[in-house]
Amino acid sequence: MKRTLIEVFLALALVGAGVFGWLNWQQNQKSSSQLKVLQTAADEAAKSLQASGESVKAAEEKAVALQQQLTPMEAQLQELAAVKAGLTSGATLADLQAAYKTKKKLSDEQQVGLAAVLLLTKGSNDPATLEAFRATLKTSDLGNRKNTICAAQMALIAGGEKVDLLPECKAPPAAAEGKESKAEPAEKGGADAKAESTDKAGKADKSDKKAGLQSKTKWGYDGLMGPERWGTEFPTCAKGKSQAPLDIQGPFVKARTSVSADYKEGPLKIINNGHTIQVNVNPGSKLRVDSVPHELLQFHFHRPSEEKINRVPMAMVIHFVHKNAAGKLAVLGVLLKEGNENPAIKTLWDNLPTEQDAESSPEGIKFNPASLLPREFEFYSYEGSLTTPPCTESVSFFILRTPVNVSSAQVTAFPFKNNARPVQPRNGREIVMN
Repeated sequence: MKRTLIEVFLALALVGAGVFGWLNWQQNQKSSSQLKVLQTAADEAAKSLQASGESVKAAEEKAVALQQQLTPMEAQLQELAAVKAGLTSGATLADLQAAYKTKKKLSDEQQVGLAAVLLLTKGSNDPATLEAFRATLKTSDLGNRKNTICAAQMALIAGGEKVDLLPECKAPPAAAEGKESKAEPAEKGGADAKAESTDKAGKADKSDKKAGLQSKTKWGYDGLMGPERWGTEFPTCAKGKSQAPLDIQGPFVKARTSVSADYKEGPLKIINNGHTIQVNVNPGSKLRVDSVPHELLQFHFHRPSEEKINRVPMAMVIHFVHKNAAGKLAVLGVLLKEGNENPAIKTLWDNLPTEQDAESSPEGIKFNPASLLPREFEFYSYEGSLTTPPCTESVSFFILRTPVNVSSAQVTAFPFKNNARPVQPRNGREIVMN
């Protein structure tokens, strides 16, 4: 009997252990399933956190970029406020109106200038101001007066009038994707150092690689990629203290440097690089600075002239770009004023390439860069930079004081309406004059 009880007890214990084990196994399975669910949720949370972190970082970078874009705009607003404050008294306006009363007819530039002073003095709601801008539009044709017409149209819009803004006056579409608008002609990066910008496929022009100064980032002369934004991608353009071009004004320092050009005739090699018209030059043409030879690499055109003389630009300028054996760059500038037709420029314009970014070598056409130089070789000189990104400094500029002629028709025929960088702060630099 006792033995039977023991066997029954053992059997019950065995059954109980089995049940306990089975329940425990069930619980483990459930816990394992819950653990997997929790692990999956934890992984998803980690991914979400990482994505959020990347979004925050991207937002911070965008905020920094926007702040960099705002900085030059704030400076421009401060300049505009200063100009407006200086004209508020109306004394300058009265003097200008008195001076213009003696004229039978104002030029387009004089008319829009008077309207601009009226706008700053009296505001966009003043009837006389709006009438002055209307008068500008009545007498102007687009031609090479885009800035004049755009100024008048935008002023009338600000005054509440319905004006169909010309496409040429509108900012180009968003260039945030790095696409350069066709309405933004821009000299290629380092054209002042034979350094082209990349073409549409992002490949460097072969003629640029020799100089090694070209920028692959798209930029332009107006809109979202204009000169005031260059510093966001090319810090030297914004922070450099020896930037070019300059408004050439006294006082001047007496020159102790001698400069002479010895250019040779060679086959014409001309290119429309989407930013300017550039002529590449075979070796042999030299600029001598204190007897040190600088090889002429290429020359190209800006419209209007990048350099100003006493705040006044010329119709165009030619920049002849040279480099010596030590790698030092020297730019010889020839100012072009409107006058008679220029035979040398006629040869170039008659042989403009039909395709962009493709160097053209018309058969049998020879060209001597010396045909573009004035007889006199008096100059202004200063230390500057490339006038295009990346705005590299330590470039010697020699701007000839005697301009050469270019006809109005030749200026208009130049494929780029505006490919000139605005003048830069002098920052105490000496300007030498011989």
